Amino acid sequence: MTRALVVAIALAGTGLLLGSAAVFGLRAPPSAAAIVPVWTEAKWPFPIDQWGTGSAFVCMPADCGAKVDLYVRPKIGFCNCATGVSDDAELERVADTELVSRKVRPRGAGHPVKVGWMNGLGRQYWTSDGETGTAVLSLAYNDGCDAVVAVATLGTGDPTALEPAILAFLNTKPMVLWIKKELGLEFVRREW
Repeated sequence: MTRALVVAIALAGTGLLLGSAAVFGLRAPPSAAAIVPVWTEAKWPFPIDQWGTGSAFVCMPADCGAKVDLYVRPKIGFCNCATGVSDDAELERVADTELVSRKVRPRGAGHPVKVGWMNGLGRQYWTSDGETGTAVLSLAYNDGCDAVVAVATLGTGDPTALEPAILAFLNTKPMVLWIKKELGLEFVRREW
């Protein structure tokens, strides 16, 4: 009988605590899992260069916590055919960070990424003078000698929280099929 009374009191206390939190507007702090991006296609904003245009997307602050601009394009025949995008030097060589800022500083070493069937590297940067600039994420992955590069401006957003959302978007079926088409592989079987 006393055990049932203890359980009833504990449940009532928990209900009272949760009810108070709801009434007074207390919420758990936002987490990376709380980011539910909604990507909208945008116009490619950069002048045409030797690599042509790519695809541009935007995620608004209500969905990503900060405005995120993402630019993706292929660079045919521009990757190290033997090793791919496997080190920071190759990522720096093929990346499109200069499209968004001429002054970027790495926040750390690159790390492996996988998009579709392709492997590569991702790296976070600061623009401007380091700590006060906006965050930038650079990704590059390859199929043989062909690279696909993506660069995202994250504004005041947390790169560690936003990178998984960006990679998830790049790994969607429409994006992977677009990459296959852009690389001339639409009729080549690739498993991912």
